[in-house]
Amino acid sequence: MRVADVPGLPGGVADHFEGEGVEELYPPQAEAVERGVTEGANLVASVPTASGKTLIAQLAMLSAIAEGGDSPTFSGDGTALYIVPLRALAGEKAQEFEAFERFGLSVGVSTGNYERDGARLADNDIVVATSEKVDSLVRNGAGWIDDLSCVVADEVHLVDDDHRGPTLEVTLAKLRQQVADLQVVALSATVGNAGELAAWLDAELVDSDWRPIELRTGVHYGQSLHYDDGTQAELSVGSGSQTAAVVADTLADDGSTLVFVNSRRNAEASARRLADVTGNALSSAERERLADIAAEIRGVSDTETSDELADAVASGAAFHHAGLAREHRELVEEAFRDRLVKAVSATPTLAAGVNTPARRVVVRDWQRYDGTAGGMQPLDVLEVHQMFGRAGRPGLDPYGEAVLLANSHDELEELFDRYVYADPEPVRSKLAAEPALRTHVLAAIATGFTTTEDGLHEFLGGTLYATQTDDTGRLRSVTGDVLRYLDRNGFVERDGAALRATATGQLVSRLYVDPMSAATIIDGLRDAARDATETDDKGAFRPASELGDDAALPADASVEPTPLGLYHLVSRTPDMYELYLRSGDREQYTEVAYEHEDELLGATPREEQAEFEDWLSALKTARLMADWASELDEERIAERYDVGPGDIRGKVETAEWLLNAAERLAGELDVECGPAVREARKRVQYGVREELLGLAGVRNVGRKRARRLYNAGVESRADLRNADKGVVLGAVRGRAATAERILETVGHPDPGMDGVAADTDAAPESGGEAGGDEGQASLGDFS
Repeated sequence: MRVADVPGLPGGVADHFEGEGVEELYPPQAEAVERGVTEGANLVASVPTASGKTLIAQLAMLSAIAEGGDSPTFSGDGTALYIVPLRALAGEKAQEFEAFERFGLSVGVSTGNYERDGARLADNDIVVATSEKVDSLVRNGAGWIDDLSCVVADEVHLVDDDHRGPTLEVTLAKLRQQVADLQVVALSATVGNAGELAAWLDAELVDSDWRPIELRTGVHYGQSLHYDDGTQAELSVGSGSQTAAVVADTLADDGSTLVFVNSRRNAEASARRLADVTGNALSSAERERLADIAAEIRGVSDTETSDELADAVASGAAFHHAGLAREHRELVEEAFRDRLVKAVSATPTLAAGVNTPARRVVVRDWQRYDGTAGGMQPLDVLEVHQMFGRAGRPGLDPYGEAVLLANSHDELEELFDRYVYADPEPVRSKLAAEPALRTHVLAAIATGFTTTEDGLHEFLGGTLYATQTDDTGRLRSVTGDVLRYLDRNGFVERDGAALRATATGQLVSRLYVDPMSAATIIDGLRDAARDATETDDKGAFRPASELGDDAALPADASVEPTPLGLYHLVSRTPDMYELYLRSGDREQYTEVAYEHEDELLGATPREEQAEFEDWLSALKTARLMADWASELDEERIAERYDVGPGDIRGKVETAEWLLNAAERLAGELDVECGPAVREARKRVQYGVREELLGLAGVRNVGRKRARRLYNAGVESRADLRNADKGVVLGAVRGRAATAERILETVGHPDPGMDGVAADTDAAPESGGEAGGDEGQASLGDFS
């Protein structure tokens, strides 16, 4: 089918696609059109990676937001929503869709603060957002949701994911219930039960294994590649590793390689080793460009991880994992797409949708550690096939190859049976679990989706779980447990069969925190305002949740919470991923717990209790935040806690979000510790001690420049407004444009820097700084 023959497209769109080289539709795309995707039909497209799913989405969205008629135009009032599973994908997709701005359409992206953006997005024709953000927009009453004409769910097979899946599932169910005649287009990898997904969404199904270029899969063993068609090709290992041999063989054919391993450490070690292989294949021009990229990487973070990544990239190799800062990952991905980086060693997160295809994919590690199983467990077939799907770049590679590595003949046969010849598993809903249901049941009640238990069960009947299960009693049972929990903690009130969210429950839903997180925070805040010596008749500590709202407090009972106590409080919530306790940590942090027991909010578990280890893990996490808020160097924090810059940033951003929730809850409950919570939040946001809060909040200042300004006598925003320009120029290491922007921001009467000499005393090297080039940024510089 020619794109010019697609019905329902507004004028000029077919010409646009033809100008981009898309004249003939791929078979799955043509089938989607035949099944009505441009005429309002719901559709599930279960097709391999790189087989044109995004174009199916574009055709659906453009036709849905167009005004009908013989010659459709973009003068309609509809809005298209594109849901992605990861923040990294949102920007990538939005950039693709910006090509349609030539038709007068506007594109908006929303992945950040859960309470904001609702009004800002209303004027956009296409909105790209994560499922969590969309769920939050619905909870917060974003009016433009009612104007949706089409929603696209990318990577919809992730409803099977324990963490993201329930939110995606419930969000689609909410949108279908709230918006009449909404077109739903779900894009999926090839799965074992695409028909069930289509039945759930009342959708047409396109289920295809077609790819635009050939994909050969196989296993390397001994000195040969064994392919799925029974053929073999010699690939000698020699004295090196199998991975290095495959990468060298791919380089000889001017191809790139994506290597999947099972841990961050393995990704970094693999990249170091492969740098010796890729370095020999670089031209002088490539070396120069890679040197510039390596310098950018060093500028992102002053950590050893950043330096090691830069060293690898300079030689044409890289690693990629969640411990890297977002800027690190983006630089690696772009250099790999530009074919400058020849080999990337990555954890499986890179297979989740980011556009990074390669000539060859090597699945080096097909097992990973699973704490719930107590050891190494094989990866799912679907996950490995997602990795396979990264092989082959349309328009760049004549073919793609995906290779597993075997160490024995028995393993060779096992890998063929387990992965090469196997079909992907069916995706299964993970909704019927109490942690998943807590937040979604409260949101359904708080937003008025349901006002009775029967109505709640009717709403949940529109989920994938209800489609897949014959055991409706289990969902009812778990839902009943959740309702009792919400009632007991004051988030929901029950009057017979009627359900109503309390004011606190309404706020918790809007804040987008897990109700258990909110209950933990509320308990801690109330403890901070109660007599810390309140005991029961056996002398045991009684938390605030057991004392009741009318418990009498002595006049001097108020306990001002400390930053460490508040960081520990939010680290104990299920919304925070705690740091693991490593060898020796239990003893160390037990001692820390006793040293700071007066600061920690809530009842401390006894050492013999199972909860004690989680309490200590939260304390370790809190100490990381306290170190950051005390201006400890990022490099020292990374070394002390064995984390990467991305981990630090993730912990800090989560803490800032949860402390914002704590501040709002303190106001709702009239607990007089809001100022202390606000200060702790600001300190962790900027990564500074108390005295720098005013300076660090100025755009383009950040934690390091704020400290240099303070040490030079500029101690406040008011001081900065009237500061000596030479001091400011010295504090920013001679960067005149930056100094001007800072002074303009604070309203300096004469921010110009012409003829100003930098005061070198304003930029001394000190133990509190990383001491490197001013180009090195820290997390505080991005706040």
